[in-house]
Amino acid sequence: MQPMPWPEPAPEVAAAIRAIYRGKRQVPLPVRVRDELGEVFADAAFAGAFGKEGRPGWSPGRLALITVLQRVDNLTDRQAAEAVATDLTWKYALGLSLDDPGFDASVLSEFRSRVIAHELEEKPLDLLLSALQERGLLAAGGKQRTDSTHVISAVRDVNRVELAGECVRAALEALAVAAPGWVRQVLEVPGWADRYELRADSWRMPTSKSKQEELARVYGADGYALLEAVYAPFSPAWLRHLPAVDTLRIMLIQHYVRSTDRRGRQVIKRRQDLNQGGEGLPPGRYRLASPYDLDTRWAAKGSELMWNGYKVHISETCHRGANTHDIVAEAGGTDLVTGSDTRLPNLITNVATTDATVPDTAMTEVIHQHLARRGLLPAEHYLDAGYSSAELIVQARELHQMALITPLRSDNSVQARTRNGYDRTAFTIDWEHRQVTCPQGQTSTSWTPCRQKQQPMIVAAFPLSTCRPCPVRALCTSAQRSGRHLTLHPRAIQETLDTARAEQTTPAWHDQYALRCGIEATIHQAATVTGLRRARYRGIKKVHLQHVVSAIAVNLIRLNAWWNGHPLERKRTSHLAQLEPALAA
Repeated sequence: MQPMPWPEPAPEVAAAIRAIYRGKRQVPLPVRVRDELGEVFADAAFAGAFGKEGRPGWSPGRLALITVLQRVDNLTDRQAAEAVATDLTWKYALGLSLDDPGFDASVLSEFRSRVIAHELEEKPLDLLLSALQERGLLAAGGKQRTDSTHVISAVRDVNRVELAGECVRAALEALAVAAPGWVRQVLEVPGWADRYELRADSWRMPTSKSKQEELARVYGADGYALLEAVYAPFSPAWLRHLPAVDTLRIMLIQHYVRSTDRRGRQVIKRRQDLNQGGEGLPPGRYRLASPYDLDTRWAAKGSELMWNGYKVHISETCHRGANTHDIVAEAGGTDLVTGSDTRLPNLITNVATTDATVPDTAMTEVIHQHLARRGLLPAEHYLDAGYSSAELIVQARELHQMALITPLRSDNSVQARTRNGYDRTAFTIDWEHRQVTCPQGQTSTSWTPCRQKQQPMIVAAFPLSTCRPCPVRALCTSAQRSGRHLTLHPRAIQETLDTARAEQTTPAWHDQYALRCGIEATIHQAATVTGLRRARYRGIKKVHLQHVVSAIAVNLIRLNAWWNGHPLERKRTSHLAQLEPALAA
């Protein structure tokens, strides 16, 4: 592939587009994107994923645009390839002639594989955001908001018994393809084929618990027997490195225990939870959920949602009731539509994909680093409580000069929960002299730095001789053998925590924080239009590429509406609600 500029739209295609979309008919998205952004995905940005010699290939930049347009209309690869050959608006955007036959649908799959293999998943979004920054539509500062949602994997959900059987079956299939001669020599093919010919979803699992347990033991015994044959001295060493064989080995370690009874016989049984007196299962973040997608994981959110898959975090710009001139001036850009009341669209600035078990707090700083790399760090970042902690608020302020607008979890001490006693706020901390003064004027006698849950903490203690005769002791502590103990964070974190907890109880803070809820509409749009909540591919890298392309598609849809003169929609008001002011008058 030799990087080349995109050709201009063919004259006959451009003439047809002008004839069709003249007058009041709205210009379609592919045409508007080409007119406004031009060669947004340059070939040179993807050159590293392609060779410099051999048969010429399709332009990777134009394939990137096709992949985005494919998500705009939620098309399959075959449908997208057909649109390239037959849709005039796509030909205009790609600079193709009227008689260009397009390409085979497999080209799109090959392009995605090359992008992932060379770790260019973020490149299309980087190119779009850079182009928007050059045009003054995006800039650092301002306000952004972030939230996450679940993503269901592209593999079938299986229970533990089905997982064991499918792991053995997947390993047998891989060995039968890679070394059919070895399989015929080592295994009794008819017997194994009878048990593992069909996938687990093509027959009914026994309903009896005892029969399910017996089937699980059979799968475990077969799995160990197969691994012993693969690792035997007479077997080729390269068989051990087949991915399906390694997956089988991991599954057996995670779900089975092999021991020897008093008679010297081998006993294979499934692992049980620790609370059931068993050996224990590995944590969910490490446990395989499918032999066909090793990155997917089971997770739960409260008692309402449980899914097998991933999680996607979306960040976008947000504005509060300002016109375009005010917003662009605030962002430090150029007002492109001076005098217009049309507001700039909210644009997605970052997408992060994790497996379903990763907590939101682990992604807060990662998201900030991605935004910093793109030069799009906001001045205010609106997050829900899942992303927040006092430590992260301090870190964002010190490293990025950014304010995190986010609720912090309330004080969970007994006094704070019951609202009947002296909680932390009733005590005065003297950080310089390392003392704490209680509401009765008594001071602590010890100040002990320590670590709790791998975090630095401070424990300030009052002596028993002071607390025992105190007339309000019942409001302060229930300890009988010691005085009151107060656990504190380091000064910067504790002061941030106290200030944030006090502020988030005020109406002004709630009015400000209301700006965060708009991210829910963005997630809904991405899920409805691009199918964001269902993975189309297997593996976290492929799923992340899907999410990046979906984010670009949402951005282009919003930009297209803005370019065509449609303002950012305010809250919808029903016709019935509109009658209320008239009736009041």
